[in-house]
This record gives sequence, C-alpha cells and structure tokens, in this order.
Amino acid sequence: MPVVSSPHVHGGDSIRLTMLSVILALLPAAGVAVYLFGWLAVYSMLSAMTSCIVSEALWLRATGRDMRRALDGSAALTGLLLALTLPAAVPWWMVVLGSVFAIVLGKQVYGGLGFNPFNPALAARVILLISFPLHMTSWLVPMSAAHPPLNLYDWHICLAFFLHGPQALGMSLDAVTMASPLGHVKTEWTRGIGVNEALANYHYRYLDAFLGREAGSLGETSALALLVGGMYLLARHTITWHIPFAYLATVALLAALFNSIDPNHFAPPMFHLLAGGLMLCAFFMATDPVSSPVTPKGRLVFGVGCGVLTWCIRTFGGYPEGAMFSVLLMNCAVPLIDHYCRPRVYGHGGRS
Repeated sequence: MPVVSSPHVHGGDSIRLTMLSVILALLPAAGVAVYLFGWLAVYSMLSAMTSCIVSEALWLRATGRDMRRALDGSAALTGLLLALTLPAAVPWWMVVLGSVFAIVLGKQVYGGLGFNPFNPALAARVILLISFPLHMTSWLVPMSAAHPPLNLYDWHICLAFFLHGPQALGMSLDAVTMASPLGHVKTEWTRGIGVNEALANYHYRYLDAFLGREAGSLGETSALALLVGGMYLLARHTITWHIPFAYLATVALLAALFNSIDPNHFAPPMFHLLAGGLMLCAFFMATDPVSSPVTPKGRLVFGVGCGVLTWCIRTFGGYPEGAMFSVLLMNCAVPLIDHYCRPRVYGHGGRS
C-alpha cells in the first residue's frame, strides 16, 4: 500500500458548505430586496436560482457527467447573485436567459466549477446590459405600493407584471421607474449641472442609501445589509479582508482626493461607497476564489485595480456604474497578478 504524506486532518469545509455560507450571507440583502420590491424580488430570485440549477443539470447530463453536481450549491448561488444584480422590473424571460448565460457561457464552457476565469453572474449581467439596455436601466420605485395599480405586495398583480410586463396592468414602464442616484448624477452632469445640485434635486440622503431606500438593482440598494453579509463571510474566513478593503479604500481615496480639488465635478467618497453595486461587488463578486488571485499580495493588487477602474468608469465613462465592469476586467489580469505576486520559494534564490 502506498504511503500518503500528512496532514490527514480535514478542515471541515466543502463546496456545499462554502456555497451555503455565501447564500446565508446574502439573505440580509435578499430580505431588504423583498421589503423594497415585494413579490417581484421573490419571483426574480426564485426564477434565477431554479433556472441556474436546471441549466447546470441539463448541461451535466448532455456532457455525460454526474447531474448531482448541480445541487452542490454553486448554481443556486450564481442564480441568487445574478438576481440581486438585476432591476426589479425585468421580465421573466430575461431572468431565465441571464441564468442560462451565467451557467453555460460563464461557467460550464470552461470546464465547470473551478475553471471559470470570470464571475459567472457578473458575466451574464453584462451580457444582459449590452443586449437589453432599456430593461436593464429601468429602476423600479421602491415600496411603490402607494402608487396603484402596481401593488408590490400583491402576489397576483406582481405575477402579472413579471410574466407580461406593465402592459398587463394598463400602464407604461416609465410610470413605475425612476433614475438611480448614479444615473441621475451622470445625466445631470451632461446637462451642465454639478454634483451637489444634482444630489439636492434628487433629494438624496446618505441614510437612505445606507438603509436601502433608493432605486437600484435588487441587491445593491442597502449598503447595511451587504456589510452585515460581508462581515459574516469575514468572520467565517470564507473570504479574506484583502480585496474588500483594498477595493473600498481605493474608491474612497480617489473620490476624496478629486472631490477636494473640484467638489462640483467629482462626487464625494461617501456617495461612491454607498451607491450602486460597489458593496455587492467588493464582498461577493470580487472575492470569488476561482476568479481572484490566490496570494494576499495579489488580492491587494486586485482590489486596488478594481477600485481604480470603478472610480474611473463612474467618473469618466459612458456608463453610470463601473463596479461590474471593473471586476470582469481585473478577472482578465488574475493570471498576470498571480505570476508576479507569487511568494518566493523557500531556499530558492530567484524566480523560476
């Protein structure tokens, strides 16, 4: 019998346990989404998670692999993450289509779990944004139950909206949507209106952004809920502090520096930290162990790169939000980062 080297102690973690931990960490954000957007949030999240599991099972069956892998939690997590990046007003077929994109194009074509170079949920989100920009930039007014006929807490009305769109209720999409804070500031700047005036016109308050009472995707409105989930992952050592800290600190430092130079042109750091998908990407997307660097030094470099790209895209780019693009772009650089940030081999004088 061959001798196997030690250690022989199992750490207790598994793919299913790790995925379950991340899903649990996302429950606060998912709960806030349901509170703000009612049954539409429930339908989107359940549809995305189910579609991802079914897509993975069908792919595994078609390729002759064990279909039980679809139940390891990774497909369900991908579906939940994708749903949290989508506006509440997206129709069912976009949720299903995005789920198929995430599993097939973002994950399985590369060999499955552990081989995907990009975060599958973010890759699918970008595909949907480029393909269907109108739907992907239509932000539902939170808690709009006070504006009939769209009662977000009536499951029957929301089901009709989810399946058939606002036309089923005799209304237009414009009647129930509003601009996100990032989109409003970007639009007002193109009209020659400065940041401070734009935020005042929007009636923007940091407390609303922190708690989640603002327009945005299902899972990016409440910074508090995302912080709670992120702290849980850090406490369980599911993720490390390097990427979230470097990411958020870089965005805050760049925003503070340029805001001090021209506060009418450059948004303040707190606005950047609380707006859009920054918190979601920092704790749940950029920290994906498959598509992020393996060394602490590499993770710091990765986080800084995400921060620089996010701030630059938000400030100078054509899109109001840059978090998802920055993570995907930095995913491309992970092999290079790992190459130059790998630790020196003990007893080796130089790099191989």
